[in-house]
Parts: sequence; structure tokens; C-alpha cells
Amino acid sequence: MKKTPLIHTLDLNFLNCQKAIASYLIPYNGGLILVESGPGSTQGELKNNLSRLGYDLGQVTHLLLTHIHLDHAGAAGWVAAHSGARVYVHPRGAPHMLDPTRLLASAARIYQDRMEELWGEFHPVPEGQLVVLEDGQEIQAGPYTFRALDTPGHANHHMAYLLDDICFSGDVGGVRIHGGGQRNLRIPMPPPEFHPPRWREAIARLKKEKITSIAPTHFGFFDDVTWHLDEVLAQLDAVEEWMQEVMPRGLEIEQLREEFLSWVKTRADALGLEAGTLDAFEKANPSGMSADGIKRYWDKYIQGS
Repeated sequence: MKKTPLIHTLDLNFLNCQKAIASYLIPYNGGLILVESGPGSTQGELKNNLSRLGYDLGQVTHLLLTHIHLDHAGAAGWVAAHSGARVYVHPRGAPHMLDPTRLLASAARIYQDRMEELWGEFHPVPEGQLVVLEDGQEIQAGPYTFRALDTPGHANHHMAYLLDDICFSGDVGGVRIHGGGQRNLRIPMPPPEFHPPRWREAIARLKKEKITSIAPTHFGFFDDVTWHLDEVLAQLDAVEEWMQEVMPRGLEIEQLREEFLSWVKTRADALGLEAGTLDAFEKANPSGMSADGIKRYWDKYIQGS
């Protein structure tokens, strides 16, 4: 008989903002499974979440990372060091978890003097605890079997994880924050690997799976899976339409960021988003970062083709 998992959504209270970054906790008789560690800046909140549920960090046996961006994997080395957990990651992300020098240098160019505030410490994962996944590989964690799916588009080092009919979609499933009267989903498009055609292929692959619940890292569980995945595609369409209209104007990056933020806010106003929901969206998915990713994609794949 298949065991139904108990899954806790842990709110990491990123930048004192609720429902911006989640870590998913699955207890079992032998310990704890985590999907996503969150950033180093929320280590204390992760510990507090575990404590409130009657657990401690040392009980974590498995840590599944959807990808290595700092908001998803920044605390992975710290978790591994304090628990001995095995850390599962895409093969393209694995070298950066062992030696984060290049990853942190790249992030510092974007976030500059806000690195510590946003992301906190990043410790390497001990090599003996790092598990490099293949596409489609199964992970046995106690009574539960996860399946890792290579799902690029947001990043080339991205895995979505299937647990029975549940999909932990990382960022390829977009960013969706509860709040306001209407459903609202956005797509995070950071440099350097935002790529709409690959993203569409990843969504097409997820659509072939028997998913009844989807859990993006930003934020929580949703059971309207068909709408959710279709809306990711609709958002890709809308962004590409915006690109075709705006990018040929050759705006400088600061102007481009302002233009994109204005477009995002106009769309949010039309949906009647509450101020708190809008704040969570911007902290989980900064518009300026997406503008940078759009420019990188346009320059490399559209103008460069």
C-alpha cells in the first residue's frame, strides 16, 4: 500500500516577507527530507520552523535542490554540515556546490553590496555528501520515491521532482503567491540562462506527467495544475510579445529595468493585487533581475542569431 506523505510548507520569511521562499519538509521514520534549503540568510528561520514542528536540523537525511540559485540552494552546505544529509543536484550545478567561487562572483556582480543581506553565508557541500543526478533518476528516501526531471528554461541546471502525483517545480513552474481575488503567476527570468523555447519544452514534459498538485518554491501548493502550467506558457508568450515591442529600441539597462517594472506593475494593477502580495512577488522574483535576463537572451539568441 502506497504511503501518503505528510508535507510541511516551511515559510522562510525571506527579508521579513511571508510567502516569498518555501522549503518543503517531509518527515519519515528514519529522519527528514527537505526540498530546497533556501538562502543562507534564512538559516535561522529554517531551524525555527523545524523546532516548531518538534524536529531539529540533525535529523535531515536528504536535501533535494531544484537548482543552485542562492534563494534555493544557498544554505545547502550549512544543512549538509550540520546533518550529514545527502544533497541531490543537477550535474551542471554540482561543481558550484563543491566550489561556489564562480557562483558567488556572478551573484556579486548583480547584487553588489546587498549580497550579505539577501543571501548570507554560502558553504560548500562536502563532496562525499553530494549526489549528482541524471535525468529521470529515482531517489529513494525512506518509504518515498522521487523522480528527477531535467527541466531547463529558467536555468540549465534545473530539476523538477515528482513524488507520486506531486510536482516540486522549483522555478520552472513559475512564481505564484496567494493573495488578491484572482490567480496570478509570473515567471522568473534571471541571466544568464533564461530561454523561452527550452522552457516551453520543459512545461510540455511536465504536462505529460500525471500531476495533481504542484508546489513551486515561490510559494506553496496548488491543485489547479492544468491552469498553472498553461499560465506559465501564457506568461512566456506575453514576455516574448513585450520583447518584440521593446527590445529593438536598444534601451540602456537601467531604462530597460524601469520599462519592464512599469509593465509588471500595470499588469498587477489590472489583477487588483494587494500591496503585500506585490511585495512578496518582487522579493521572490525581482523585476530588475528578469529585465537583465531578457536582455541577455535577446542579445545572445535573437540579435546574435
